[in-house]
Amino acid sequence: MRKKQQGTSYIGILLGIIALAFMLKIIVAVWPLYWDDRMINDQIAEQVKSSPADISPAKFASEVSKRFEMNNIRDIKFNDIATVSTQDGLQVTKKYEVRKNFMLNIDIVLTFEKSFDKRSVESK
Repeated sequence: MRKKQQGTSYIGILLGIIALAFMLKIIVAVWPLYWDDRMINDQIAEQVKSSPADISPAKFASEVSKRFEMNNIRDIKFNDIATVSTQDGLQVTKKYEVRKNFMLNIDIVLTFEKSFDKRSVESK
């Protein structure tokens, strides 16, 4: 004798909802950090492209800080995350780490690194 098809149990549905909520929590925790990094990269690249080759590192840093402020990137300071060099043309190296509480005592740690130089930014 054949049994009738029963479908998904209540426990299966509950586990699916829990898995979906967990994935949504991860997305909500990580997405703004990646979005801010993308905005930071865009602002640095635009400033590298528009700056003259003989700009001083302090002037470049102040201009990028102004761009951060205009684009509502207020929790990250340019001088804390990047170094500017003018030895072989304008070069900016960005490296920083963001630690965010995920749940209970679990933290998410994201590291962002990228280098910009005037020749590669202008060629794009």
